[in-house]
Amino acid sequence: MKILNIVGARPNFMKIAPVMAAMYAHADIEPVLLHTGQHYDENMSEQFFRELNIPYPDINLGIGSDSQAKQVAKIMEKFDDVCNKEKPDIILVVGDVNSTMACSLVAAKSGIKLVHLEAGLRSNDRSMPEEINRLVTDVLADMLLTPSEDASRNLLREGISPEKIVCVGNIMIDTLYHFLPLSAKSKILEKHGLKEKEYILLTMHRPSNVDQKEQLERYFDAFNIIQKKIPVIFPVHPRTMKNIDAFGLDRKIRTMHNFIIENTLGYLDFQKLTSCSRLVITDSGGIQEETTVMKIPCITLRENTERPITVSMGTNVIAGSDTDKMLEYVDAALNGKWKSGKVPEKWDGRTAQRVIDAIVKGMSG
Repeated sequence: MKILNIVGARPNFMKIAPVMAAMYAHADIEPVLLHTGQHYDENMSEQFFRELNIPYPDINLGIGSDSQAKQVAKIMEKFDDVCNKEKPDIILVVGDVNSTMACSLVAAKSGIKLVHLEAGLRSNDRSMPEEINRLVTDVLADMLLTPSEDASRNLLREGISPEKIVCVGNIMIDTLYHFLPLSAKSKILEKHGLKEKEYILLTMHRPSNVDQKEQLERYFDAFNIIQKKIPVIFPVHPRTMKNIDAFGLDRKIRTMHNFIIENTLGYLDFQKLTSCSRLVITDSGGIQEETTVMKIPCITLRENTERPITVSMGTNVIAGSDTDKMLEYVDAALNGKWKSGKVPEKWDGRTAQRVIDAIVKGMSG
């Protein structure tokens, strides 16, 4: 079986790496890794691939950034040529970036079997481009590999045939468990004079949070209150930093002596910061999952989440854009008044093997 594995952004590499490793170990699978180049990331250096043992792409389309529709169109055009040349038996897409949907459309129109890993996630917010990508991909996929039973139920409600759905668990947790011992060696805490469980980790990059001056100012007023109680470290996204400067918030930050700005970090340093934190405040999806597995309190600065199991079972809460609610949650976490949370079934570091088993059993005919 020749399987063409699609990645479009740096987080996709973290998800596909354990799957590729399991494919290389299987005698009947010929894996090919294709990077659309949807996101150019300076952190995807030689060190990124070497340290994390991530395979280099066999094919790189070099698409680059553009408007949503134009980017999808460019990916489809180039990927169509690749499919005609490579003639894969199966196309595997992961996550919910534009590359996921674009390559799924080409697979469907070319009559190539399509597998979606991380299927069934729903925020029920169609203003999010990722939600559109998820919906379209899941309708087209021949096999839908879900991270949790609630994701499987979403698909069944949407009329997806149950024989197409396999709950394999959370692939990001494979990567998390694999690299925790390596990340433990990171010196990022010493670099900033931080002590384990005595700081808050903050990440924020979504347009709804960082593109409006008034909203971003409200957040930093709240962060100013928090950093007077406990150090806050903020690995800042380039988009967020650009807006901080444009809105003149850099002057406020300079007065916040317990608020540490750090450039975008590598995976191991970031994982070290997460695992040793007292609390995480974020608008990221994947971090909600990792904090649930690590049993670390997580406050999500979004109105909804496509990973509701991290709220219903895990350690995550949704604060939306309400800074008063966020401050209440912070006080609860600092005072030890937080739910203990449970790790969802199959978030055990063995998802990649279940992915291979499902593909070999269900799509080898």
